[in-house]
Amino acid sequence: MAIKVYVVDDSAVVRQTLLHLLQGDPDIQLIGSAPNPLIAGPAIQKNRPDVLLLDIEMPGMDGLTFLRQIMDSSPIPTVICSTLTTDGSKAALEALAAGAVAVVAKPRLGLKQFLEESRLELVRALKSAAQSRPRAAARPLTSGPARAARPVIAGLHALSVNKPVAIGSSTGGTQALEAVLTELPADGPGIAIVQHMPERFTAMYASRLDGICAMNIREAQSGDRIERGVALIAPGGKHMKVRKQGGQYYAEVLAGPPVNRHCPSVDVLFKSMAECAGPDALGIIMTGMGDDGARGLLAMHQTGARTLAQDEASCVVFGMPREAIKLGAADDVLPLDRMAGEILKFDRRG
Repeated sequence: MAIKVYVVDDSAVVRQTLLHLLQGDPDIQLIGSAPNPLIAGPAIQKNRPDVLLLDIEMPGMDGLTFLRQIMDSSPIPTVICSTLTTDGSKAALEALAAGAVAVVAKPRLGLKQFLEESRLELVRALKSAAQSRPRAAARPLTSGPARAARPVIAGLHALSVNKPVAIGSSTGGTQALEAVLTELPADGPGIAIVQHMPERFTAMYASRLDGICAMNIREAQSGDRIERGVALIAPGGKHMKVRKQGGQYYAEVLAGPPVNRHCPSVDVLFKSMAECAGPDALGIIMTGMGDDGARGLLAMHQTGARTLAQDEASCVVFGMPREAIKLGAADDVLPLDRMAGEILKFDRRG
């Protein structure tokens, strides 16, 4: 059965172009469109779509307000397609935090050509969204640090065994990562993260998390140490590996072709962690479509690392964890609300 898509965008050119592009895919049926949420609201109540393709900046009611209303009442898988996302804007991150499952950027110029060239990306996003179970945001977006200055990490912790954590996620991962990282203390173990996200988004996403977490959260740069109290997020459009030198672990950020259709790739991170950390590491694969990270988690498992997969009930999309479980890569399958506790339990291990 075809995926029913409804488009909300104030540009007639966008609506017409999307109609033309989506008509070419037998798995997608465009059931309607509207120039603003005020017209779209009653229409989608009468004929509920499987996926909503939503602009942000529109007259009458902006897309974010509309998205939040939908997620609070009767969540519909939503893909954001907006010019406001091109520079990794705060609005795009607010949309993800509000429950959108994916964001596709569109430029202000050359729009029709861009949409035609990005057809495959857009279709993949819509099909991924159709398989998702969206959830409303658990907390409002904060604009700055929500706690006092972090303490300097010293004493016994600084002398403890360095046991790095690697986390990989995709669709639904922005909310899942927030749920985990906000539960960790300021002296939590060093974490390397790959979240599938476009270029320019990751720096702002890391900054947002840094404002609500006790740990230091930042976009990774080559040479950054994966140390206690720090979580590094791979930059969009770049792969991140981990290397070991002198008993310490460091991030290595590098350009390269997509792996499993993604850059950054979870497999790249996990396989590097397997090679340099072995049994000293913890690997966690969370919500996301596809199989990126499954083989990497298996490599970690085979070198003696502790490995975890998020369970189906708490995933927005149970794709990546399911593939890892099929391979026998996960020691345990756990709900999202237990992941932070497992990280701390692993950290306390001798």
